[in-house]
Amino acid sequence: MTNLSLEISIVLFIVSAAVIVVSGTFIAGIADRLAQKTKLGQALMGALFLGFSTSLPGIVTSVTAALGNYPVLALSNALGDIAVQTAFLGIADLTYLEANLEYAAASAATLTQGTLLIVLLTIPLLATAYPLINLWGIHPASFGLVITYILGLRLVSVAYSSPMWKTHDTENIEVLIEEKDDSSTIKLWVYFILLAAVLAVAGYVVEQAGVTIANSTNLSENAVGSLFTAISTSLPELVTTIAAVQRRAFTLAVSGVLGGNSFDVLVLALCDLAYRQGSIYQALTEHQVFLLALTILMTGILLLGLLRREKHGIGNIGFESFLLLLLYLGGFLLVFFSG
Repeated sequence: MTNLSLEISIVLFIVSAAVIVVSGTFIAGIADRLAQKTKLGQALMGALFLGFSTSLPGIVTSVTAALGNYPVLALSNALGDIAVQTAFLGIADLTYLEANLEYAAASAATLTQGTLLIVLLTIPLLATAYPLINLWGIHPASFGLVITYILGLRLVSVAYSSPMWKTHDTENIEVLIEEKDDSSTIKLWVYFILLAAVLAVAGYVVEQAGVTIANSTNLSENAVGSLFTAISTSLPELVTTIAAVQRRAFTLAVSGVLGGNSFDVLVLALCDLAYRQGSIYQALTEHQVFLLALTILMTGILLLGLLRREKHGIGNIGFESFLLLLLYLGGFLLVFFSG
C-alpha cells in the first residue's frame, strides 16, 4: 500500500479517518454499556478491552516493521503512540466544560493503571544497559514486560472491586451515566468485536497512507515512526476518548488511554520476538529514550492531576492537561527538527 500515489494516499487517509470517527464513537458507547452489564467497571473495561481494540493498528504496524527488519520504525511507532495518546487526554479535557477530566475520573483503579504504566515504561530503559542478553533469542526484559502487565491487571481489578480509598463525588458522577439497557450481553460483545475489527482495518489503512504521505517529505525513519505513523494509528484512541467523555464515562476515557498505552509498551515484547537480528532493545536510539522519558514524565504529571483533583484550571482544563499538551508539543517539535 505504501507504493500508492500521494493523491490516493490522501484520499484513503481521509476516508479511513472518517470511518474511525464513526466506529470509535459507537465502540465507546458499547464499551460503557458492557462495563455496566458485566460489572467489570469502566476502569477494567478501558484498561483491557477498549485499550486493546484501539491499539490494534499500532500493534500490527510495529510488529510488521520488526518482521521486516525495521527496528527503529517499530520502536518509534510503539513509543510515539504512547506519548501522543497521553496528550489526547488534554484534548479530551477541552471538550468537557463542567469540570476537569482528571477531577471526574480520579479513582484507585485509574491511579493503579497510571502507576503500572510507569513501571512498564522503565523496563525498556533498563534493557538499554544490557541489550545483548537474550534467552532463546528474546531479551529478559520482554518476559518482564509480560509478567508485569499480567500482575498489574490483577492489581487494577482489585483496586476497582476493593479500593483502599474512594472519591464519593466521582462515584456519584458515574451513577448518573448508568442507562436502562435491554440489549443482551452477547449481542453487545458481538458489536464490540465487529467495531474493533473495523477500527483495526481502518487504523491500518490510515497508518499505511500516513507513511506514504510522510515519506514524500523525505523525513527520517525516527520522525516518520514517532510522529506521523504514531499519530495516524492513535486516531482511534482520540475518537473513543472524546466519545467516552461526551457520555460522561470519564473513568472509561482515562482507562482506555492508559490501557492502550500499556498495550503499546507490551508490543515491544512482541517486536523483540518478531525481530530476529538480535535484541530489539539494542536498536533503541536517543530519540526513543527521549520518548520513553517524556512519556514517563507525562504519565507522572497525569497521576499528580488525578491525585490533586483540581476542579477547574487554566482555560477550563486542569494544570495537568495544560502541561501534557505543552510537553507533547515541545517533544513533537524537537523530534521533527532533529529527525
